[in-house]
Amino acid sequence: MKKILIISALLMAASTYTSALLQSTKPRGIRLTSDSGHRLVDKARNMQTMFMSNLIFQEREIDDTDDLILVGCKDKLENDQIFTSIPGLSSSKETGGNNLTKLQIKSMLKSIKGSGKATTYLTDKRCTIVVLPDKKKISRNNHLLSPHFLTESLAGIKGDNVQIYVVDEEIERNIGAISSSIARAFPLYNAKSDKKDDDVSVSVSFLNKNYLPISDKNLWKGANAVSGGVRLAARLGDMPPAELTTERYAQECKKIADDLGTSVKIEEITGEDLQQKGYGGIYGVGKAAEVPPRMIIMTYTPDVAIEDCESIALVGKGVVYDTGGLSLKGKEGMPGMKHDMGGSAGVLAGFKAAVQLKVPTKITLILGIAENAIGPKALRNDDILKMYSGKTVEINNTDAEGRLILGDCVCHASRNIPELDIILDMATLTGAQLICTGKKHAGILAKSAQLEKRLLEVGLSSGDLVYPMLYAPELLKAEFSSKVADMKNSVKDRGNAQSSCAGHFIETHLDSEYAGDWVHVDMAGPDTKNDRATGYGVALVLGLVGADGF
Repeated sequence: MKKILIISALLMAASTYTSALLQSTKPRGIRLTSDSGHRLVDKARNMQTMFMSNLIFQEREIDDTDDLILVGCKDKLENDQIFTSIPGLSSSKETGGNNLTKLQIKSMLKSIKGSGKATTYLTDKRCTIVVLPDKKKISRNNHLLSPHFLTESLAGIKGDNVQIYVVDEEIERNIGAISSSIARAFPLYNAKSDKKDDDVSVSVSFLNKNYLPISDKNLWKGANAVSGGVRLAARLGDMPPAELTTERYAQECKKIADDLGTSVKIEEITGEDLQQKGYGGIYGVGKAAEVPPRMIIMTYTPDVAIEDCESIALVGKGVVYDTGGLSLKGKEGMPGMKHDMGGSAGVLAGFKAAVQLKVPTKITLILGIAENAIGPKALRNDDILKMYSGKTVEINNTDAEGRLILGDCVCHASRNIPELDIILDMATLTGAQLICTGKKHAGILAKSAQLEKRLLEVGLSSGDLVYPMLYAPELLKAEFSSKVADMKNSVKDRGNAQSSCAGHFIETHLDSEYAGDWVHVDMAGPDTKNDRATGYGVALVLGLVGADGF
């Protein structure tokens, strides 16, 4: 999400927040860098964290490479054409010097059984080969290039100048999945006092089936846009709650809107105004926090009028910290709850990337941002909230707060956006999603079979994998029955399709006159990996809105 950006970080006295979006064009490729040069202020600790980073996708390689990395399936890396396409390789059978020779490559490939990686050292260069899994052995529910494997293979790469070459016969259609998986290997946020080992500058180049660099500038732009988006979403997810307050989150949104220009409009509803305007779910969840809750609404209209332009609303759960409320989480369950805003980060960064790419789709972004805190004003079990839909909800679990926020947001979208075709809400909603569809696939609950199929295909092409959950509202709605309100907010039986029930709760608050489609994305599993946010959802959004390469 200029050839090189340099990762650096300082701890200094508190200062104001600044950020920059840098864009430039090169003769042989496009470089679009984003989410760089941010200065973070932690008011609670009077600490400032500054970091910068470089990850760029471009046709021309960087000079003075310290690390050379070749990525591809084994048959592509064994082909002799690779020696005429990549600088730093030699077809010589002799070893020695600073070029990787045919003999060395063959020896490295021979040492890799199936998929894996091998590394060798030259005079002043480290060379690594990453062999991707055999496409013939990839199941129908995984992307053919196994993007999770690529991320894990590149994680921990260090070096002043890293050059990565990816060789694939279908690189044009796979560029989104490859770019986002590489971006996940190089996260931005870092509050360590010693960051010298984390300085890394990375350039990525793509070679097609003929071992030639791709020449479509739109694909290069797409690669950089999704990379910047993934790293933006991951950075927001990795920020501690003392830094990413609801106010700070709103500032991030406003800066993004300013950078994107006149095609984007932004609106904010904050604190008591939420209650006065009827957003009882968002207000109820966030009213106990020191920093008030808010709803952010951003709209994008393509610059060029397009006939039959699809209109899509992206809705995100933005709980910047989830204590569980008065249904308080334990010491094992609460750490990591800074990531409970991952759904909002995914759709926000996806929205930003889509606008950068000028996709031919009308997009409305709606974020419900709150902290689920405890205190004298905290929402109580047995309280009854009146939602924006007009329906009442008896609270029987304050730790089932995300659905209350999303209920208000999807109702806003379905009621106030004319001629809306699709509402997609994204959230780290239930731990049960991991049981339902696993840690790498988000669970989707779609109103129509057509939209379910579309999201499944988008997930497979973009690398942000999804899998359908049970859609049966008439069988599951009784789980929320209440004697004193229209519904409760948590199920009676946790063994009865719990994740689907949670999605159906959200669906219940769609406006009764809404004629469009709806899909819920529960991404509690793929949102994090090894205590880091993954930036999941950005590529999925780009695929849904029709970006090239996704």
